[in-house]
Amino acid sequence: MFEFATFSSLFLLLFVIMDPPGITPIFLALTAGRPAKVQKKMALQAAAVALAVITVFGLVGQKLLDRLHISNEALMIAGGLLLLLVALDLLTGKTEEPKAAKKDVNVALVPLGMPLLAGPGAIVQVIMAVQNNDTVAGQISVWSAILAIHVVLFLAMRFSLVIIRVIKDSGVVLVTRLAGMMLAALAVQQIINGVTQVVRGG
Repeated sequence: MFEFATFSSLFLLLFVIMDPPGITPIFLALTAGRPAKVQKKMALQAAAVALAVITVFGLVGQKLLDRLHISNEALMIAGGLLLLLVALDLLTGKTEEPKAAKKDVNVALVPLGMPLLAGPGAIVQVIMAVQNNDTVAGQISVWSAILAIHVVLFLAMRFSLVIIRVIKDSGVVLVTRLAGMMLAALAVQQIINGVTQVVRGG
């Protein structure tokens, strides 16, 4: 009732796409300045939102996209543009001001939960995995992999808070800039991938 090959293949694929180690500096940058208790809550919320989005798309994603006439490429490009806006805010320091307003914004939902964690790449791979494994054992393996990667994502964000206590405020500013640069590159690459697929399809 369990296919380890299916589980490990999807888990490793989602690990590369969702990148738990890479999300750590971005999480630190987006949640800097908030109390530790709030940051821990946001780590759980981000993982939960990503899991909910991935689950919905895994169950009805392809039908929903087909009904709205949205291609996977369009989803990828749109996600890349949204990530690019977030990256520009990180690079210019806009996320650091004003503090009061910033604390009222729940970044665990957007952009952390989606599209950073539950991005177009992960969504497409989950839709394909669900469609390609029509046996009970295959479905159990697929959903086990999806749940496992989200547990890993939560742990990566949760324990990244230890880093904050080490690097202090000046270190957080540096991490914010680096995260912005990484996120900008990721966003541009995602847009390029989407455009490339459109051109090849055309």
